[in-house]
Amino acid sequence: MRDDYGRRRFFRDRKNRKIAGVCAGIADYFGFDVTITRLLAIVAFFMAPPVTLLLYFGLVMLVPASDSNAEEPPPERRAFRQDLRSSPATTVTDVKRTLLRLDTRLARLERHVTSSQFELDRKIRNL
Repeated sequence: MRDDYGRRRFFRDRKNRKIAGVCAGIADYFGFDVTITRLLAIVAFFMAPPVTLLLYFGLVMLVPASDSNAEEPPPERRAFRQDLRSSPATTVTDVKRTLLRLDTRLARLERHVTSSQFELDRKIRNL
């Protein structure tokens, strides 16, 4: 995956909004088509109206709107279809790199949790 993946933030999209920009923001963040995202939101509304409304308006209240003067998102975030053009070898390499990075982080975490320093910190915290 790309190195900027961890630095992305979720915003409501003011430019492409129909109501409050939640569906457009979700589509932009995950790289989905905004029309499909809106259709899924409508289906969710008919299947569970109270939950969908609560979730939608909760996101309206909690998620900040994007700055209207902000620059265009980078091309890799505009549409999921653009990622389909990459070769399978590139995709496998990206996945492998991501998994190796996660494995390194997990090993570092395991070393910390099993260290004597962690045990000492935990005993001090429990006093």
